[in-house]
Amino acid sequence: MFGSGELRLALLGLIAESPRHGYELIKAIEELSGGNYAPSPGVVYPTLSLLTDEGVIEDQAGEGARKSFAATDAGRSELAGRHEEYDAIVARLKGLAEESERTSAPPLKRAMGNLFHAVKDRMASGDFNRETVHGIAEILDEAARKIERL
Repeated sequence: MFGSGELRLALLGLIAESPRHGYELIKAIEELSGGNYAPSPGVVYPTLSLLTDEGVIEDQAGEGARKSFAATDAGRSELAGRHEEYDAIVARLKGLAEESERTSAPPLKRAMGNLFHAVKDRMASGDFNRETVHGIAEILDEAARKIERL
């Protein structure tokens, strides 16, 4: 999902928008991608440690045991110089969400499942003969023609 250094920049950008802890960052990326991608904690937390070591983010007191991270002046300065890169990463994640939304079509998937089960159940019945097969094929062919005309 991310090229070299892109997760680092994505995390820095999200933290610069508002202080967050690791889990919130994972959820933010998942939300941007429409649920299609969520980075693993095994890659996010080491990247947060790297960002802290570099001085571009710093620990903040968080709720309970979770510590939040906030961007430092150095982090905001870096982000200002790379805002186009960050915007491209966010756009790519949002594009993934939009593509998924366009192609998921839950009502269509439900209808196709209903069709599959209706044909399967009819085939399993004891009254499945050549005439029934041709009747079902004719119905499906007509449905295909109507869909092609949409």
